[in-house]
Amino acid sequence: MHLEKLSLTNFKNYEDGRYAFGRQVNVIVGPNGSGKTNLLDAIYFLALSKSAFQNQDALSILHNADYFILDGIFEEQEQHHVQITISLQRGQRKVVMADKKPYERVSEHIGRFPVVLIAPNDTDLVREHSEDRRHFFDGVLSQLDAEYLRDYLMYQQVLKQRNSLLKLFAERNQVDNDMLDTYDVPLLEIGQRIHDRRKRFVTEFLPGFRAHYAYLSDEREAVDIVYESEVSDPEFVAEFRHFRRRDTVLQRTTMGVHKDDYSFRIGGRDADTTSSSSPGLFSSEPIPLKKFGSQGQQKTFVIALKLAQFDQLEARKNIKPILLLDDIFDKLDDRRIGKLIQRMDEGDFGQLFITDARPERTRELLKRVKADVRFFETGS
Repeated sequence: MHLEKLSLTNFKNYEDGRYAFGRQVNVIVGPNGSGKTNLLDAIYFLALSKSAFQNQDALSILHNADYFILDGIFEEQEQHHVQITISLQRGQRKVVMADKKPYERVSEHIGRFPVVLIAPNDTDLVREHSEDRRHFFDGVLSQLDAEYLRDYLMYQQVLKQRNSLLKLFAERNQVDNDMLDTYDVPLLEIGQRIHDRRKRFVTEFLPGFRAHYAYLSDEREAVDIVYESEVSDPEFVAEFRHFRRRDTVLQRTTMGVHKDDYSFRIGGRDADTTSSSSPGLFSSEPIPLKKFGSQGQQKTFVIALKLAQFDQLEARKNIKPILLLDDIFDKLDDRRIGKLIQRMDEGDFGQLFITDARPERTRELLKRVKADVRFFETGS
């Protein structure tokens, strides 16, 4: 599977753009601010029907334009081509079409053309809030598992309706428990399925993730991911019902899988000495990466996450996902860059897209790679 052609109309800073890509390595070069990342985001949007960087679709419309259109030709299987078109008019619903026929549900498109993005802000997964980590793992699972995606979307819908009801109860200063039951029952049932799938996924994900981290770090230390959910508590359902009054006062649902987190941990064997003020790294027990990990360890951790995501998608879909590397060579040290290039040279990846503001550096790094490498310039 690969993307052969892409056209952009009024998408971000592209009033009009036309590209024909190679099957292997595509390098997008140009000065900062010229649209390199926006081009990657167009590919991501075409594959997953949403931006990788913005929550609101309308923000992807070119300034002063009324709409955007993305149109791409994927070779889904050998000699089988599919045209995917995504369009959005301001104030209207987004339209996603395959071979000019709209999907009945946009969710049917998710996972058809798997994609993995490695970007400079990925370390936010380590440093920022639980919502960022949930968003990452939900994104991985949504591409892997259509049933999970359906449950996730249904959960969000019921959660929104329950919160609206809680707000109404707060305004009236009166709670209707029978009415709350109509939302609590499906919310708890769907939440339990989401919890079970997330828990099972982490178990499946860990071996590949640890292998990637060991490869990138030369096996310097152990790493772990721990799924944390109050739904695991045998008393969760009773507590959920017990805190209805609190939910009404706060006008939101305070317990459930929408509060889950994933704890990233590091430690065990010879840890990175670049964080000399963190003696805890030398403990035999893994400790929080956010608090004790060096910048290099955090970067390696998130790259290992994304490469493990790549492997999971390839194994489940039996195709290599499109891999997007945004400004990756500017953020990694020579050793880690060398590891990634070795993976490219060994043919571990399928179609790659790489952005870089310094084309001479990329040409030097990739000159020995056996794959077909094509360069595209933005802002020219």
